[in-house]
Amino acid sequence: MRTIRSGYKEMFERCDQTLAGFLHTVDPRGTFEVTEEERYAFWEHLYASKGFGIWQGNFKDVLTNTEANVAMSDFIANKIRERVHDQEVAEKLIPKDHGFGTRRVPLETQYYESYNQSNVELIDISETPIERITSKGISTTDREFDFDLIIYATGFNAILGSYDRIDIEGVNGRKLKDQWRDELSTFLGLQINNFPNLFMILGPHALLGNNPRSIEYNVEWITNLIQYMNERYLTRAEATREAVDSWYQYVLEQGEGLLSNQVDSWMTGINSNLEGRQKRIIARYSGSQYSYRKRCNEVVTSEYAELNLM
Repeated sequence: MRTIRSGYKEMFERCDQTLAGFLHTVDPRGTFEVTEEERYAFWEHLYASKGFGIWQGNFKDVLTNTEANVAMSDFIANKIRERVHDQEVAEKLIPKDHGFGTRRVPLETQYYESYNQSNVELIDISETPIERITSKGISTTDREFDFDLIIYATGFNAILGSYDRIDIEGVNGRKLKDQWRDELSTFLGLQINNFPNLFMILGPHALLGNNPRSIEYNVEWITNLIQYMNERYLTRAEATREAVDSWYQYVLEQGEGLLSNQVDSWMTGINSNLEGRQKRIIARYSGSQYSYRKRCNEVVTSEYAELNLM
């Protein structure tokens, strides 16, 4: 840990230059620009390595080219088949509705091996849905299961949930919920037109990825803006409509070609638990850490020309 701490400065500087704010750098080669032997050797190396390297340090086209993504997904599927003894269970654990990396990739340690234990059973609720919670446990369309403890993992309302829980009202009584119902748009994921002095951390269309790094930058940017305003006795900051529209178009451009925007997930605004959240939208900024910071810094250099300051 001492060695890691001593290298924080260099680590953070590198994170600021990568795609998603992690230490990993995308490999400049295409999946099929190398031999099959080289390709699988590289994937084996990534699979055995710690962290998000297999997601963020893979070949440059794994997340944008369908053929490359299928090849990578097949590699992962075969790994699952190797680790899970019961092949029927293994097939249920292999994603069928999205390719590798098009949804958030979870880190795991011995996760798949747990299904080899005699006290572990996998129930596919797409085959036998849950009917109700009973006094003993859970009842599905197939049978009832007895449990001492139930851990609920029903998901969360990502990106928009925290804002929906507050009845935020802007200029002329405009409700944030109403404005975003028409179109989800922000300026840098930090501000919204019609809502002066409302600053967001990791708001819609803001930089995600390595969230602690993104949060720190958002906080610094907002703090510097408030300091700028205080020094000039300004009390109101609001993004212009033109700035919001420009950023929205840029976000759309950054998302073009990404396979992750072609699947249903929280990153595309899909939430099966909420009414009206079954249509895909672009809810996140998909560009690099570097390009996002560069754009934000341009706003500062212009002395916040894209904001109405009063």
